[in-house]
Amino acid sequence: MAYETIKYEVAEQILTITLNRPDKLNAFNATMQQELIDAFDKADKDDDVRAIIVTGEGRGFCAGADLSSGANTFDRDARRGPVKRNADGSVDYSDPQVRDGGGQVTLRIFKCLKPVIAAVNGPAVGIGVTMQLAMDIRIASEAARFGFVFSQRGIVPEAASSWFLPRIVGISQALEWCYSGRVFPAQEALAGRLVSKVVPPEDLLPTARALAKEFAAKTAPVSVALIRQMMWRMLGADDPMEAHKVDSRGIYARGRSEDVKEGVVSFLEKRPAQFKNKVSSDMPDYFPWWQERDYK
Repeated sequence: MAYETIKYEVAEQILTITLNRPDKLNAFNATMQQELIDAFDKADKDDDVRAIIVTGEGRGFCAGADLSSGANTFDRDARRGPVKRNADGSVDYSDPQVRDGGGQVTLRIFKCLKPVIAAVNGPAVGIGVTMQLAMDIRIASEAARFGFVFSQRGIVPEAASSWFLPRIVGISQALEWCYSGRVFPAQEALAGRLVSKVVPPEDLLPTARALAKEFAAKTAPVSVALIRQMMWRMLGADDPMEAHKVDSRGIYARGRSEDVKEGVVSFLEKRPAQFKNKVSSDMPDYFPWWQERDYK
């Protein structure tokens, strides 16, 4: 796919995805939705990609949904044609046309097998901030601004943020930001644990790249992919026994792998490990998580 709204650049095993509509402050539209999903599909299949950075072109990260359609921006019937109806006239919510586009992006990021870092260079509101919630680490420039502005637009939070946001910042902070819909600075985002650090603008990408390199330099790609999914999925588990079951499968299967043998021997021999297992071909088959799912 040739991209119109994003840039896709791989260097030193780090993929940088840059939202690229700078004249619109990188506002999110249907094309960007499709291209982001495609980019993460592509990254998961590419063993040369060991970590992903997402940032914005120009002075903004993402100004939220493109509002150029005016009052009909969020009216699916007006923009896409009437959705399916049941016999009694009620909405058939299984119609794919009803699905939230931002949520389709965050669910794809959630399933990603590579670490994902948001490098927030400027304003990030609406989908511009909720898309970040499925990313693992958020680093903000001092110029960044954040806003869960939905209540001020008469709509509700999207992109599965009602699941992600309270888990990241706690329920009280999540509700304060979403109730008010106000835009707040990077330092408040740091105090509220939305971002892990705030840096000068010129240090943003170097800081993100240094972190990405650390993730990739001495680690086994399959182990990192498993760790990412284990941590995220267990946020929804209702008992530690569920984690024990997953851990046990992982320890058993990975314990027999060439990667683990190499990891132990290289440590004993005091040399860098050379891990051979690949995410594209050597992911375990004992978890259903790697399979495509229908998120209706």
